[in-house]
Amino acid sequence: MGPLTGTRVVEVAGIGPGPFCAMALADLGADVIRVDRPSRHGPGNPDTPPADLLNRGRRSVAVDLKDPAGVEVVLELVASADALIEGFRPGVMERLGLGPDVCLERNPRLVFGRMTGWGQDGPYASMAGHDINYIALSGVLAHLGRAGEAPTPPINLVGDFGGGGMLLALGICAALVEAGRSGEGQVVDAAMTDGSALLMTMMHSFRAMGIWDDERGTNMLDTGAHFYDTYECADGRYVSIGSIEPQFYAELLRLTGLEGEDLPWQQDRTHWPELKARLAEVFRGRTRDEWCEVMEGTDVCFAPVLTMEEAAQHPHNVARGTFTEVAGITQPAPAPRFSRTPGEILRPPPHAGQHSDEVLAEIGCDEARRAALREAGTIS
Repeated sequence: MGPLTGTRVVEVAGIGPGPFCAMALADLGADVIRVDRPSRHGPGNPDTPPADLLNRGRRSVAVDLKDPAGVEVVLELVASADALIEGFRPGVMERLGLGPDVCLERNPRLVFGRMTGWGQDGPYASMAGHDINYIALSGVLAHLGRAGEAPTPPINLVGDFGGGGMLLALGICAALVEAGRSGEGQVVDAAMTDGSALLMTMMHSFRAMGIWDDERGTNMLDTGAHFYDTYECADGRYVSIGSIEPQFYAELLRLTGLEGEDLPWQQDRTHWPELKARLAEVFRGRTRDEWCEVMEGTDVCFAPVLTMEEAAQHPHNVARGTFTEVAGITQPAPAPRFSRTPGEILRPPPHAGQHSDEVLAEIGCDEARRAALREAGTIS
């Protein structure tokens, strides 16, 4: 029973950050109802759930939002909900008849969560885009990558998930707390440009202090420093080193056998390239597993660079239960941890419309009405 048990969220189906937000809330106990598009063939076999893990933990109803009768069904769901999540371009929900004004009139306590790339307003608001574009505009992408090379997108972790879905989840939780005090709902405008910019706050601080250069790959945390980087080993695998503090750097030199060499000062940036080349030479002398034997359990600030498959099998992650298996698929477990109300994956990803009858019955939609809606193609 997670900390959000008793909270109901309506999720209007989308892609990427919206589903991630809904997944996080469901992992923490929220009853998330996903509104999917109807299928001519009806729900699939519940014994073989889809593999889209971002949709785990919730129930699905399939509703045609272009049908006024379908819009009314969603508004009835909204009336019993605490929050709503949508990820369309600005104005789409309003054109469907499901904008914030309509939904808040039906349920004044509703938290209306909006997930976009550019935000609800501004010159770019109506443009199409993806994670790479949002983190480019927010000043993140320019600083990711090695010196002399093109910027490197970090998959879609920074815009879609860190600065997008996760920030929307935080916003919804905060607004739910406030609604519990005031009795009033509100709109949460979560934009991936805003969120990814927020994630760069520490780098803005460093820049203001004069210790961060706009040239990527030349700074302490962006692969510029020899003591904060990844190194290839004899077997072609990699290890990560983060020996920033002097005592940790001293341990790095000791365990690599470099402490007896006459080396430049750790923080002398003019010598970082040559020191990096020296460390690279040393790390290529042993396999990744051999370096694990040397450095695990020390204060070097070390970890092997693992693939997804390897991470799920690593002893530390196994001990922590960082990964779990649901319906035959290994996947990250809910996070963070709660001492009294732990989160859990309530169910595998649903097929579209798998729970239409169950959910609609809960809001008073009787069997005869459901049959009529299904016959008309409004639900499936």
